Amino acid sequence: MGEKTVRGRFAPSPSGRMHLGNAWSALLAWLAARSAGGEMVLRLEDLDPDRCKPHLCDGVEEDLRWLGLDWDLGGSAGGETFYQSHRGELYRAALEVLRGRDLLYPCFCTRGQLHAPNAPHRSDGEVIYAGTCRALTAEEREARARLRRPALRIRVPEEEVGFVDRLQGPYRENLARDCGDFILRRSDGVYAYQLAVVVDDALMGVNQVVRGSDLLGSTPRQIWLQGLLGFEPPEYAHVPLLCAPDGRRLSKREADLTLAALRGAGTTPEALVGRLAHAAGLIDRPEPIRARELIPLFSFDRLPRADITIF
Repeated sequence: MGEKTVRGRFAPSPSGRMHLGNAWSALLAWLAARSAGGEMVLRLEDLDPDRCKPHLCDGVEEDLRWLGLDWDLGGSAGGETFYQSHRGELYRAALEVLRGRDLLYPCFCTRGQLHAPNAPHRSDGEVIYAGTCRALTAEEREARARLRRPALRIRVPEEEVGFVDRLQGPYRENLARDCGDFILRRSDGVYAYQLAVVVDDALMGVNQVVRGSDLLGSTPRQIWLQGLLGFEPPEYAHVPLLCAPDGRRLSKREADLTLAALRGAGTTPEALVGRLAHAAGLIDRPEPIRARELIPLFSFDRLPRADITIF
């Protein structure tokens, strides 16, 4: 990355209290930046007004501080500009750039149509859009718009996009075959994650993205969007997921594994950080340690590549 200062980020979605999986990704992202003498941004990805509430944003900051993680820009101290719900004009401007290149089209498909049993799917279960609305005539679009407000999709080419992940190695996808035309703005007017994260990482100067491996498949389309908008891609590192004993990845449904619940049960931040650091291969035993003590021990080369069961 040359002589540029590393700038990483936390980018949680405040739809519930942080759980162990969030803490794992946050700790590794923080260590990756701090071990390189870099900075951290806290961005609250609260695009969905039905799921993301202001008090949950406060809870995210409380949980991060309890873990011993700090940041240089963003969060409540950074003001509204670090909340995605207040950045709509920036996303609209990016949409207009893409619209000017004739890449967008309205999609009137219902959720039921998109998730029909015969719809094409990726290996991870994500639906690949079949292009149903791609070639509608102006008259057909006008008629459907009287009945339903459309989402906006971007027309992807038959093109391979690849990159080298810091942890997972080379990865590539054919946009048309493996991804399909994807949504940039939902039918309710909410901007989609794929657009918002590309705009925000670029405008916030983020040049190192450490996040869960469940988002590895999103990266080629984000790199493609970055190119269309004139942005330079960051370096990516997709860390393995923490899983429950039955193989399910940890989620906010596991209420007893939120940081708030663990704290209430008497777990100390040092004990939790020690267990996570041991799972990451940074220390030999799962013994209590402060997050800051791990900075000189961090190396991507020590991290596992496969998902981890720690309970």
